[in-house]
Amino acid sequence: MLRLYLRSPILLSQITKRAMSSTATESEVLFGCEGAARIITLNRPKALNALNLSMVRQIYPKMKEWIEDDAAGLVIIKGAGDKAFCAGGDVLSVIQSAKSGGTVHKEFFREEYILNYLIGTYKLPYIALIDGITMGGGCGLSIHGKFRVATEKTLLAMPETALGLFPDVGGSFFLPRLSGKLGMFLALTGYRLKGADVFHSGLATHYVESKHIPEIKDELIKLPKSECKNEEIDKILNKFSPKNFPKFSLQSNLETINSTFNGKSVENIIEKLNSKDDEFCRKQIAELMKMSPTSLKVTYQQIMNGSVSNFSNVFTMEHRMGYHFLEANDFYEGCRAILIDKDRNPKWKPSKLEDVSADDVNKYFASVDGVKDLILA
Repeated sequence: MLRLYLRSPILLSQITKRAMSSTATESEVLFGCEGAARIITLNRPKALNALNLSMVRQIYPKMKEWIEDDAAGLVIIKGAGDKAFCAGGDVLSVIQSAKSGGTVHKEFFREEYILNYLIGTYKLPYIALIDGITMGGGCGLSIHGKFRVATEKTLLAMPETALGLFPDVGGSFFLPRLSGKLGMFLALTGYRLKGADVFHSGLATHYVESKHIPEIKDELIKLPKSECKNEEIDKILNKFSPKNFPKFSLQSNLETINSTFNGKSVENIIEKLNSKDDEFCRKQIAELMKMSPTSLKVTYQQIMNGSVSNFSNVFTMEHRMGYHFLEANDFYEGCRAILIDKDRNPKWKPSKLEDVSADDVNKYFASVDGVKDLILA
């Protein structure tokens, strides 16, 4: 559920203030029609194009409409401004709704996941230009699509465990399907992938220099409907791939990631990291120690479950999980420590991994009393 750039308190403050000051008269999403191309522009550049319920409710029906549009050949989604594709979602509105007995927190979960599922099963080629910060909800708007184009400006992460949450928006599906144990590593640590690393990880399908994004968009727009096919789009995107392709900065650590994040539990993963006299491992342990113990254990089980689940079923699971997190302590405490008071000193309950039992974890995957399951198949 988290859609924010957690590593910078200053940036978080800016996002929060600007998001709250955004007026209702501003068009938060722009829709374009150029030739056979249908274009979605997330239009909240001052808030780093953070996603809210209103935007979800605009994007979903428009995408459904385009499926029936005989002239539509492909869909491009991009972010306004030069900093972000989509840095996150409006978690404060979710918190406020849950605390005040509102409905936004319930509606946002359900409707965002329905949109994510539509993107993942969309009949038209879907191209996400993730030229900038892409986190949480931004991943949900991009990674499920056929094409994800990263640049040197892309900064991608699923950092939910630091906020007492879990990597949702279908992270249960795409993270465990990355090579080796990279998905488990990203899910638990919230590690930030930069530039070409997003491509090397498998989360982006292409990598280009940011300066070529306008040219790519122009070439895609020029495609006639009859040529709006995956192979033609792939040719266009590959044409802009740099000759001196950056190497994967995690390449030398992949063996370590695969041999440590394959642990039988979070505790076992930490034991394996501790067993290696390695600076990379020490850094990951330090990161894990900052996270909500409950989030870590639930996320571990989420990734294990998602690895053997189909695309539609992961959203049923995540929908349940979201409700349970809203009934617990850590999501609110994480928001307090990072977004509200900004002391960055959350008081997790429980505060230790060993105090989070298997029964505690299993409760997050159980059906929710009085809440209808989200069934998308």
